[in-house]
Amino acid sequence: MGEMKSPFRSIPVLLAMTSFPISGLRGEVPEIMEVLERHVETGEIAGGLTYVGDREEDIDISHYGYADIVAEKAMARDTIFWIASMTKPITATAIMMLQEEGLLSVDDPVAKYLPEFSELKDADGNDATVTLKQCLSHTSGLSDVSGEESEGVEDLKALMPLIAAKPLRFTPGSKWEYNQASINTAARVVEVVAKKSFPEFLEDRLFGPLGMTDTTFYLSEEQAGRLANSYKREDDGTLKAVPLFFLSGKKPTDRDFYPRANGGLFSTAGDYAKFARMILRGGELDGRRYLKEETVRQMTSPVTGDLQTGFTPGNAWGIGWCVVREPQGVSEALSPGSFGHGGAHGTQAWIDPVKSRFYLLFVQRANFPNSDASDLRRDFQNAAAPQS
Repeated sequence: MGEMKSPFRSIPVLLAMTSFPISGLRGEVPEIMEVLERHVETGEIAGGLTYVGDREEDIDISHYGYADIVAEKAMARDTIFWIASMTKPITATAIMMLQEEGLLSVDDPVAKYLPEFSELKDADGNDATVTLKQCLSHTSGLSDVSGEESEGVEDLKALMPLIAAKPLRFTPGSKWEYNQASINTAARVVEVVAKKSFPEFLEDRLFGPLGMTDTTFYLSEEQAGRLANSYKREDDGTLKAVPLFFLSGKKPTDRDFYPRANGGLFSTAGDYAKFARMILRGGELDGRRYLKEETVRQMTSPVTGDLQTGFTPGNAWGIGWCVVREPQGVSEALSPGSFGHGGAHGTQAWIDPVKSRFYLLFVQRANFPNSDASDLRRDFQNAAAPQS
């Protein structure tokens, strides 16, 4: 513990500053802690938690700052975060599991499983076809559904007619445009093919077996008590707590809204590390195989050709994953072929198969100008990646 002047109030406060010793920990990476300290002390974030590991071991787990500023609640290893779009690779993993079982193919048209999409039209009123691969690589052209339009929708089945009724924004496969509706559409296909709800499928096939006990669309009361506040940085440099916009005024413990496969999961760094390590190991962890190695390669290889993709330069898109083609800027410390995904409030996961490491950054900052290109992400990556 150490005393410092808080950027949020005029009295000294105590902040958690320790990397927790855990089984297999090879020691702290001091530069990571320095990054967290600097970005908390300058008021960029209230607090943060980082997790670096390889195929076998945890390399560094660091945390610093607050999960709740007013309550002076320190960031902790079991703090729960809204991981937002870091949900998308998990949705893609569910689809790939079903493909391995021969129950679908990512090249299948969505209409094969969801009849309402058989009447899909383009902007000119012509018949159109969208595939699962296009849905998961943001090249579908589907139109998103606003919060107002989906108000009162409690399951993915009821959401589908709202999506299918809208004309396409462009010819499928001709353009990359980040799309939420397409990811939820893929999740509904999971429900139809697996004959169970999307949350049930994930719990049965991923979260339960991997031991991801704090990863869920709907928090328990106990879990809600560990949820980090999200903060918006004001013009005067102060941080103001803000609600999670995707909940539309509901509580994270409510269950009367559809599971947002595009970005509705809550999780901990430790939970997501299990998922990331499984993917880094080619689909296997602790003697259990979740995906074949060739399936992981298919999912994490570019499928978008020469299309310009993403919110930072040098990237392509795989099936549910952003793929680094030419490391630069925020990704300069990564190897070509690294893949990952960020979240709206600043979270980030990168997996580097060349250096055999995964890097997780967990924060809750609502209004980064571009959370995919934040200075915090760049500084963390540069500190965490091996130099040779």
